[in-house]
Amino acid sequence: MPLRISLKAGERLIVGGAVVRNGGHRCELMIENDVPILRGKEVLGLDETTSPCRRIYFTVQLMYVDPANLEAHQALYDELMADVLGASPSMIPLLAELSDRIQEQEYYQALKVARRLIAYEQDLISHAVVRS
Repeated sequence: MPLRISLKAGERLIVGGAVVRNGGHRCELMIENDVPILRGKEVLGLDETTSPCRRIYFTVQLMYVDPANLEAHQALYDELMADVLGASPSMIPLLAELSDRIQEQEYYQALKVARRLIAYEQDLISHAVVRS
C-alpha cells in the first residue's frame, strides 16, 4: 500500500536521500516503494547540530538517508555516544534504547528515540542554567 504524503506550499522532505521541496501550492505525493522518508520538521540541518545529542540525531539521520556511507556514520555515532555517556550517565536508558534501534537497523524508530534524547538534554541544560 502506498504512503500518502500531503505537503504544504514550500514544505520540504527527504525521499531516498534526495531533498524535495514543494512549489507554491499544496500537493499530495504517493510513495509506492520502500525508501527512507523524512518530512521537513524531522530533518535536522548541519547548522542545527549545536549540542551533543543533536549531533547524535544528525548522525542517525545520515544512517537512515545515506546507507552507502553507513560504516563512517556508525563510527561517528559510536564516538558521539561514548562522549555523551561519559558526560551524562543519567541518559543510559535512552542511549541503550537508541542503540537497540540502531542495532536492529530501525533508523526511523531510532530518530524518534533521538528526539526524546534531545528533549532530555535540553531539560538537563535548562535545570543547570536555573541553578547557576
